[in-house]
Amino acid sequence: MWTVKFPRSSGILLHITSLPGPDGIGDLGPAAYHFADFLAESSQSIWQVLPVNPTGYGDSPYQCFSAFAGNPLLIDLAQLQPQGLLTPSPPPPFSCYIDYGTVINYKLAELRRAAEAFLSLPSHPLRGDFELFCRTHSAWLDDYALFMACKDAHHGAMWSEWDPPLRRRDPDALRHARSRYSRELEVFKFCQFIFFRQWQALKAYCQKLKIRIMGDIPIYVAHDSADVWAHPELFHLNQNGKPTVVAGVPPDYFSATGQLWGNPIYRWDVLAASGYSWWIDRFRASLRLFDIVRLDHFRGFEAYWEIPGGSPTAQTGRWVKGPGSALFRALQSELGDLPILAENLGVITPEVEAIRHEFGFPGMSLLQFAFGTDPQGPSFRPHNYSRDLVAYTGGHDNDTTVGWWTSSGSQDSTRSSDDVRREREFAKAYLGFDTQPVNWVFIRAVLASVAGIGMIPLQDVLALGSEARMNLPGSLSGNWRWRYQAGDLTSELSHRLKVLSATYDR
Repeated sequence: MWTVKFPRSSGILLHITSLPGPDGIGDLGPAAYHFADFLAESSQSIWQVLPVNPTGYGDSPYQCFSAFAGNPLLIDLAQLQPQGLLTPSPPPPFSCYIDYGTVINYKLAELRRAAEAFLSLPSHPLRGDFELFCRTHSAWLDDYALFMACKDAHHGAMWSEWDPPLRRRDPDALRHARSRYSRELEVFKFCQFIFFRQWQALKAYCQKLKIRIMGDIPIYVAHDSADVWAHPELFHLNQNGKPTVVAGVPPDYFSATGQLWGNPIYRWDVLAASGYSWWIDRFRASLRLFDIVRLDHFRGFEAYWEIPGGSPTAQTGRWVKGPGSALFRALQSELGDLPILAENLGVITPEVEAIRHEFGFPGMSLLQFAFGTDPQGPSFRPHNYSRDLVAYTGGHDNDTTVGWWTSSGSQDSTRSSDDVRREREFAKAYLGFDTQPVNWVFIRAVLASVAGIGMIPLQDVLALGSEARMNLPGSLSGNWRWRYQAGDLTSELSHRLKVLSATYDR
């Protein structure tokens, strides 16, 4: 099963927002196609991205307004010009990092202009495709568009703070809102139509290059989302729509008090009674976008850390049993063989691994975790790898390899200065290097390993430090902002990756 679903290969982790481009944030324009070309020239066959849904709180791709919709900020505005929907206009000045406030104001205003132009042209060549898209995706699109229109009307307030009839989804209130915001609904639907049109074009281009896109399904959805507003019966909420229990993880490598994510927790009994239909719909939608799916926080399906609503930290949580194999049997029965990578990091038990092995899902290993004091450290060392594994130098929550190597440990993890010193000494001894660039030592170790797939964040290919880190878990600002610069993807880097891939049969 392993060799059929996931042949030995390698790829690069780079979120769409981290691409260069003129509009302040990476998008589905020329830079995305250039990066796909770079992957092909470097003999890399997987492009891994983070969730591509519309971001909400903290601009995090793991806190989105919908688990089904696409992020309109990723739309390439230039592609709307030859379609007669936008006239060129100079963007505001942007820095090399993403300034989300400026980007949101600029791009959403431009998209609104394009939408208004499209909606005023009943005979536009894309009209038939748009109407077909709206009918095909109505199961989630109608609720998403109404949610976003109502959110704007309430000045961005969370849905649990809206007028009670609308918060409770009273039929009369919904009818009134659909009538009152009818134009806004069409604008939001248009943006989704354009996002999915551009995404499918990029995916088709990658398929021609024999590059598979690996996407991400977060286990939880944001409380302030169309998903929770439209389906409150699926979540543990009180009568006012507030979560009674929330998600997170216990104290870990990143935080001595654990991570308090705040997402509402599913009522797994209700989901089971429906045959897990909501999850089946979610997977079906994701498999239209991605060739491979990384299932975030896989251990939460066996048992999850449940924290009372209103708790200041994650320390007061408890482990509660999840749906286990039943969910994946339902998914497999409906969708067939599942191209899933299980993110099995954290407190992993034999029960978690039993589910993974039952369905043949490869797990994950991060080389940065191999040399510290974590009791599970030996499992992250390449001599203990198995073939059914996706090995990384580091992930999107980690520092870059260069940043990790030069870090004091005090600001980004629970490591002490002595922990860091011993970690470096062990890594040097284990990997057998002295003065060589640590990023390439790590890349070679991952690609040389027996792991079926080797994945490298682009920051490690570029030898960047902590300034290029994507996310620091537990921090509330400054995340998800990094972008590489035009010209960074040199022929020398491509050749080096190509040689390593050929050397290690990837």
